[in-house]
Amino acid sequence: MDKWTSGAAYDQWMGRWSRLLADEFLNWLSLPSNLRWLDLCCGSGVLTEAIVDRFAPARVAGVDASAQQIRFAREHRNGPAVSFEIGDAMALPFDEASFDAVVCGLGLNYVPEPERALQEMRRVAVSGGVIAIYVWDYAEGVRFLREFWDAAAATDREALAYDQGRRFPLCNPEALRKLFERACVEQVGVRALDITTRFASFDDYWQPFLTGQGSAPNYLETRDELTQNAIRKRLRDSLPTDAEGAIELPARAWAIRGRR
Repeated sequence: MDKWTSGAAYDQWMGRWSRLLADEFLNWLSLPSNLRWLDLCCGSGVLTEAIVDRFAPARVAGVDASAQQIRFAREHRNGPAVSFEIGDAMALPFDEASFDAVVCGLGLNYVPEPERALQEMRRVAVSGGVIAIYVWDYAEGVRFLREFWDAAAATDREALAYDQGRRFPLCNPEALRKLFERACVEQVGVRALDITTRFASFDDYWQPFLTGQGSAPNYLETRDELTQNAIRKRLRDSLPTDAEGAIELPARAWAIRGRR
């Protein structure tokens, strides 16, 4: 149901919002410079790049299961303190206590066994090291996605099986806190990361859904032209626009942090 085969297409689909969230997340963490970081499920390297820009780290290792995403990250977001490699979030290729900060942005819910991944994050963190993740609030908080899935469900009965709000029950504060408690992560804190997604026009909103990357675009790619056009029309008729035709929608992610 999810396809991650192009770093460039992913950046068109989600990159601009990923960077806004990364900045909010790192503001919250507020860590010192010269630390060793692991960016799990790094994708095209948006969070990795933000870590480098903000914290002057001693090292950042980005790991992702997608070879195409890692190739894009190496080409566009590499640097002297940065390395990217293909890896399994549930079996990380690092020794115990290798990193001062272990983070995962918008990816843990896609891992088949999130609890195993979090245990691995804890294993590779130093004693007292920071472990932190953030995930979209798919069920209620991400309006640009919620509007799409509601329009799809009203048009296509099969859409509900793809809807991330139903597929990812992990993506709420209570579930995240329980996950961290089961993994024996200490000093746990949770907060909302709120941003505004602004689209210059309806086409600016719609075109990224045609990239085929991620859950909603991959779902749309599997539908026939009649269904696609019906979803598009419903969205065009329902989305709020200002006098210039721009669309502004709030978007929320949930972040959680703790220490080994």
